[in-house]
Amino acid sequence: MDDAVLAVLDSLVPLAPLHQPQELAAIRAVAERWSDVPQFVCFDTAFHRGRPEIAQMFALPMSLYEGGIRRYGFHGISYEAIAEMLPDVAPEIADGRVVVAHLGNGASLCAMRARRSVDTTMSFSALDGLPMGTRVGNLDPAVVLYLERARGMTADEVQTLLYTRSGLLGLSGVSSDVRDLLASREPRARLALDYFAYRVAREVGALAVSLGGLDALVFTAGIGEHAAPVRAAVCEHLAWLRLALAAAANERHGPRISIPGCAVSAWVIPTDEERMIARHVLRLTR
Repeated sequence: MDDAVLAVLDSLVPLAPLHQPQELAAIRAVAERWSDVPQFVCFDTAFHRGRPEIAQMFALPMSLYEGGIRRYGFHGISYEAIAEMLPDVAPEIADGRVVVAHLGNGASLCAMRARRSVDTTMSFSALDGLPMGTRVGNLDPAVVLYLERARGMTADEVQTLLYTRSGLLGLSGVSSDVRDLLASREPRARLALDYFAYRVAREVGALAVSLGGLDALVFTAGIGEHAAPVRAAVCEHLAWLRLALAAAANERHGPRISIPGCAVSAWVIPTDEERMIARHVLRLTR
């Protein structure tokens, strides 16, 4: 990390307005207090850089793609951690066609073949793809135009709506936390959970196309690792893939939560982003 890198990171704030300002504030605070301590940045997009070019594009003029408007993908540090764990935890699927579901307050899916990213649900920003705790996920861009032109909302007001007032919170009117929604008797809390599970399963099906089939589904992150009812709902939508849940194993949180002999197996594997970041830093300092 140096001043030139910091300037580039400042320019990327619009891509991740919930994350980037806080991370940059921490970098600056450390630099001011301990100026002699080296700092390193580890990019959440890096794991996805080797994807086929067609998986990185929007159907926009090529000049915009060449200018950097493309599907970057996020949660790459988490996906890289899972990719490194697969040979030890689930060797039978490690080099196959695997969709990893990073389900937390931020949520996305990654299609891996031989432990490399092939496609992912997040794109230009961390707003796209699955519905999340407070983020809308996939949205017809015409909705944004309508909100600004017909409803008179400013760009800042639309950004606040899409990033902090939507997702599970917006649908339920109760909470962005799945634990609260599972405990709630409000009908809209159930609606929000049903919608979330439906959208996760729908995107798993889409990523199976990217992979040319599917061998396994791996759940990780806060919801993926701990919310057994959410995993069960997702897997129920995917029964057509011959994925059958083992209820007791699901309640124990895995590691394998599907019955033996399924065409598609399901797993719960805790991610470890901090360990992955530490390993990258060690490689750079040796």
